[in-house]
Amino acid sequence: MSSSTSQPAATATAAPTAGKSGARLAVIYGSVREGRFGPVVGDWFTGVAKQHGSFAEVDVIDLADHELPLSFPAYGSEPPPKTARVLEELSGRLDAADAFVVVTPEYNHSFPASLKNAIDWFHGEWQAKPVGFVAYGGVSGGLRAVEHLRPVFAELHSVTIRDALSFANAGDLFGADGLPKNLEGSRLAAKGLLNQLDWWADALREARAKSPYGAAA
Repeated sequence: MSSSTSQPAATATAAPTAGKSGARLAVIYGSVREGRFGPVVGDWFTGVAKQHGSFAEVDVIDLADHELPLSFPAYGSEPPPKTARVLEELSGRLDAADAFVVVTPEYNHSFPASLKNAIDWFHGEWQAKPVGFVAYGGVSGGLRAVEHLRPVFAELHSVTIRDALSFANAGDLFGADGLPKNLEGSRLAAKGLLNQLDWWADALREARAKSPYGAAA
């Protein structure tokens, strides 16, 4: 487990103090494959986020629960009713969030197609909001997936958090109880990420309230 490095929470300890902003956080599970390990990592992190105390709501969005087609409707046309209902639900939940955490594995040096597909269906919902990352995988701990996600979210006018949680060889780092074996180090790293996320969520929410973000027009 790491925060941007192979050492536990090396940089997260310098994070800003949480502002208790009452922001709404959406935690997005990016993998949809059968037998995935993502919910183990995501459920633990979500529990830490709820205990953190800074977020008024923590909404888990598991992409495996939502059927988003790979084919997009032609410009100017409407999606089929079933797809429209899914999009309406997800749009509402993403729009309501003040901050995001993406839980992602690493597939072939990058992130899953399911995650890119979900990101691309939406636009304004991401803008002027912070995005944090919890990655897991083999020896790289999913960090290459995170580095590929950063420019994607930059294009969507999101602000990505510098520190990321990374679990290398994740299956060996979690016990049968679903908790990290290095529980204290993992909690400290998660707290550092959440502190940074809370600071940015508060700052950007205040900025959006003062003046609507220009790129949304």
